[in-house]
Amino acid sequence: MTPTKFPRIVILTGAGVSAESGLPTFRGAGGLWEGHRIEEVASPAAFRNQPELVHDFYNWRRKSLLDPAIKPNPAHHALAELEQVVGPNHLYLITQNVDDLHERAGSNQVHHLHGELLKVRCTETGEVWPWLGDLQVDTPHPSRLDLRGTLRPHIVWFGEQPFRLPDVYNRLRHCTLFIAIGTSGQVYPAAGFVQATPASCHRIELNLDDTPTSPAFQEHRRGPASELVPTLVRELKQLWAASLLSS
Repeated sequence: MTPTKFPRIVILTGAGVSAESGLPTFRGAGGLWEGHRIEEVASPAAFRNQPELVHDFYNWRRKSLLDPAIKPNPAHHALAELEQVVGPNHLYLITQNVDDLHERAGSNQVHHLHGELLKVRCTETGEVWPWLGDLQVDTPHPSRLDLRGTLRPHIVWFGEQPFRLPDVYNRLRHCTLFIAIGTSGQVYPAAGFVQATPASCHRIELNLDDTPTSPAFQEHRRGPASELVPTLVRELKQLWAASLLSS
């Protein structure tokens, strides 16, 4: 039995997965928050020009995520179960979401492409810390008394580079199964990930509707992620068990 006999799975999750847990996606309804376009509160320029407004937006999002009513849904739990079955060497989970619902469901290795809402970063030192409370313009630095007002949400804003893209593309180049779940196919570079997979890779799209990237997938399943993902995971577990028996 050698790892090369088994599939290398790359899974990309988008806002559609978290939306079923009650978190807003900002893709619909004009992408507005209290009358502001999301670009107005999620860009380096916005942080330079209106840091108080940006902090208010992310403080609100942080509180929303920490609401006891917000919990992982069956899609999150199914993906965590798949990781336990196939092991981390065969599954690479990338999420465009900045929440921690995959981790709460039990996924141990999650690549947060666009950052994490429950973390902050120092603009001077690059250090990152867990963060559950509000963040203000004059919030003291966690470890340096001489620094104040240098903390920002650990989020990739419009115009910034997603985290660890070389790692992502290396995984994509060698994957044998690529699954996109609840992603709009409109935000790059993630929308182009399916194109980076090899010709031999099998590609499955799970979404409510067709997306701009749908033609690049061989298999399409339409419906809520909370229903589609557990079904797909059951199928993959059966295939995995069969591959172990035949090895």
